Formats: sequence, structure tokens, C-alpha cells
Amino acid sequence: MLIAIASFSSMGVVFGLVLGLAARLFRVETVGLEAEIMPLMPGTNCGQCGYPGCAGAAAALAKGEAPPSCCPPGGQALALALAEKLGVALDASALGEQVPMIAVVREDICIGCTKCFKSCPTDAVMGAVKQVHAVIREACTGCAKCENVCPTGAIVLDPVPVTLQTWVWPKPVAA
Repeated sequence: MLIAIASFSSMGVVFGLVLGLAARLFRVETVGLEAEIMPLMPGTNCGQCGYPGCAGAAAALAKGEAPPSCCPPGGQALALALAEKLGVALDASALGEQVPMIAVVREDICIGCTKCFKSCPTDAVMGAVKQVHAVIREACTGCAKCENVCPTGAIVLDPVPVTLQTWVWPKPVAA
């Protein structure tokens, strides 16, 4: 029993050291504009922008392939910050400030087709074939991918309800 524990512990230490060394040797550093844009991104990796995560969107923004308003979860504030960072003019009146949204399953018309949880990038939708599905609120990013594939319209996006955990002080209105 003690030999097994000692051997697994030593294997864990050796593999950990090898992985740590490999992480340092093969690290890919981002430099330039992409490295400056990445901390501005929300980090939800929802894919609403059409790129594979926030790193892909930051790379596209740095190359000039995406507009500063490409990130819906970031909203107007992020679009303005990205436009300033990129030195691009942006019409802020066209951007509406949207509230955070979350997917909700209307159980009375859900047929259990499983298309919604196959398309969810964060695995927030759970259920089984021919069973009513449910959404894990903490995992949902509001990307609307499940809403777009639902054949019956059972999944809709609703604003996140205001609770003690989600309430924020409103920003002051400029005079």
C-alpha cells in the first residue's frame, strides 16, 4: 500500500516537473497590439463575435479584420475602448447598451430534440433526448446559439433578473 502511494506520488512530481519545464520552453508570447487588446476583452469566450474565443477576436482586431464593435457582451464601453486603442473612429450612437441576457427554456413547448445543448459552447443547457431541458444560469453566457437552433422556439433569452448578487450601482448620467 505504501509502495503504491510512494510510486504514484513520485510519478506525479516527475510529470509535474516535466509539464512545468515544457510550459516554460514552449511558451508562445503575444507581442504588440494583440497583447494590448487581450486584457480589454471580457474573457467569456462565448463566440458571439464569430471568432474562436476572446483571443481569436483580439487577433482579428489587431489585424484589422474585425470592427471594434464585434464583441456583444462587452457592449458600448468595450467598443469605445477598442476604437480608442486601435485609433479608429466609431459611431457610438449606433451601439445600444444591452443588458446581460440568459437563456430560459419554456417547458411547455420543449420537445427534447437535444439541438440546444449540442450547440451550447459552455455546456449550460442540460437534458436528455425527449426530456425537458434546463439551463444552468451560472454557466450561460447569453450567446443565443441555443435560441437560434431550437426548432420550436422553446429557448428564449431573458434579461438577467436583478438580485442581490447581480445588482450594480447605475452609472451617473453625464450632464
